[in-house]
Amino acid sequence: MDEPDSPAGLKARALRHLVRREHSRTELARKLAPHAESPEAVQRLLDELAAKKQLSDERYAQERARSLARKFGAARIRQDLKAKGIDRQVIDAISSGDELERARAILKRKYREPASGREELARRARFLQGRGFSMEVIGRLLRGSEEIL
Repeated sequence: MDEPDSPAGLKARALRHLVRREHSRTELARKLAPHAESPEAVQRLLDELAAKKQLSDERYAQERARSLARKFGAARIRQDLKAKGIDRQVIDAISSGDELERARAILKRKYREPASGREELARRARFLQGRGFSMEVIGRLLRGSEEIL
């Protein structure tokens, strides 16, 4: 392995990552660890960046949820944020918007024609379930499917 980065070099590396896009604290720590002299150096740098508001799990979670909301439901978004190391309190604070409207928009993009029968409705329900929408939202959407789709 190459020589570890100096503290200034490690900070520059962290800022290069943050300029491209928001990162969670866990994600940035993982990316910086191979280049640091110690895990403590990484934690000190992350604390410094967080104190200066250059690193924010809340900001990252909001941005990530916004970008995923076009394709996925609240359950899938929560699962993704949890996998990225975001605290449960931050995940719970993120509002997912109107689930029913998002599910309706996703169905309209995917299926241009109205459902032709029960099998087709079941296929669409499985599709939405796989995207992380709750059964309550799916049921409300597909019960009135004749006028929606």
